[in-house]
Amino acid sequence: MRNTLFTLAALSAMFFSSCVENSKAEKEHSVVSESSDTSATGTTDATAVGRSGKKAGAAEILAKKEVPVLCYHQIRNWKASDSKRAHDDIIPPANFSQHMKMLADSGYHTILPDQLYDYLNYGKQLPEKPIMITFDDTDLDQYTVGAKELEKHGFKGVFFIMTVSIGRPRYMSKAQIKELSDDGHMIASHTWNHKNFAEFTDEDWEIQIDKPTRTLETITGKKVEYFAYPYGVSKAENLHKLQEHGFKAAFILSTKRDPDYPLFTIRRIIDPGTYTAKNLYNSINKSFK
Repeated sequence: MRNTLFTLAALSAMFFSSCVENSKAEKEHSVVSESSDTSATGTTDATAVGRSGKKAGAAEILAKKEVPVLCYHQIRNWKASDSKRAHDDIIPPANFSQHMKMLADSGYHTILPDQLYDYLNYGKQLPEKPIMITFDDTDLDQYTVGAKELEKHGFKGVFFIMTVSIGRPRYMSKAQIKELSDDGHMIASHTWNHKNFAEFTDEDWEIQIDKPTRTLETITGKKVEYFAYPYGVSKAENLHKLQEHGFKAAFILSTKRDPDYPLFTIRRIIDPGTYTAKNLYNSINKSFK
């Protein structure tokens, strides 16, 4: 009888041990399966990083495919007094209209800085053929012509505001800036009076950065977290200060990105007024490979 009880106890212990091992194996298999399923669905490491909330490093950001970003200034017909160089920064309304139509017909989808930031930092997915359309300097024709053309194609833009100009003749008013913001466009900073960022003094951080931020946030009721450098000129040793003053990213023009602060040197190209729609299409594909 004692032998029988011993045998039953031993068998019970063996069965319990087997169940524990099987459960452990099934759990490990489940983890492996989940990993395999994630790979099978095409989820990238960057997306996995995004889910964990971990930001990408500078090298990771630089390795990502760049998103085309276009820059515009004045949208008006040329005058006899305009220099040949000015024709690059001044695009006739008819040309601007043709260029926006080309982008729409080519399948481009506009994105805003928050989307670009999430893509670069966390690998968040962007729409097919993303592009960003930006405007510098607060010119009234960006509201009367630019925004109206964007609306025709369901596009949204980013308006970098130079606050000294608000309400002046041929510049946007507070009400127009708020309307753009309310319509889903993004309002961002372009300093107080277009001072070259490379020439900032200590007092300029309040005058050119903090005060304009407060002004724009009061107008729109939304946080201002993006910045465009006047003339497209940045300064490597001051890039960290933009982050300290509340910005998430900043935009240059077509110069090289900073290896340590790529989020604060995001490239843009100007769409010259002399370009045809085909010229612009080729420039986008050449500049952002």
